Amino acid sequence: MLDERDRIILDMLTKDARTPFTEIAKVLGISETAVRKRVKALEEAGVIKQYTIVVDPAKLGYNLVSITGIDTKPEKIFDVANKLKEFDFVRHVYLTSGDHMIMAEVWAKDGEDLSDIISNKIGRIEGVLKVCPAIILEKMK
Repeated sequence: MLDERDRIILDMLTKDARTPFTEIAKVLGISETAVRKRVKALEEAGVIKQYTIVVDPAKLGYNLVSITGIDTKPEKIFDVANKLKEFDFVRHVYLTSGDHMIMAEVWAKDGEDLSDIISNKIGRIEGVLKVCPAIILEKMK
C-alpha cells in the first residue's frame, strides 16, 4: 500500500519526471538512497509504468487537437481501435463505456487537415459508423 511519502514522490515525478532524487529527498526529509529504493519499489509494483515528456502540439505545427468519439459495429471495435493506433495523428486511443465506444486524441494541422482525417482516414476504416470530434479550445490542467 502507498504511504504519504510514496504519494509525494509520485506527485513530484508526475509534475516533472526529471526531478532529481536529491530534491525529492530534501522535500521528504529522507536520504537519496531511500528515495531510490521507494521509486524502484513503485516501478517493480507497476505503479510507475514509464517516464515520459509532454509535447506542445502547436510547437510541432498541430494547431488543432480533438478528442474524437468513434462508434463502430460492435464486432469491429478492436479492429478499429488497433487501426487507429497505427496513425501518427492519433496520439491516444481509449475504449470507453460512455457516449462513444472509442475516444481518440487526434492532432491536426488545421481545420482542413482535421476534416481530411475524419472523412478520408478515420471515417473510411471498416466498421466505423460515426465520428464525433470535439476540438479542444484550451487545456486547463
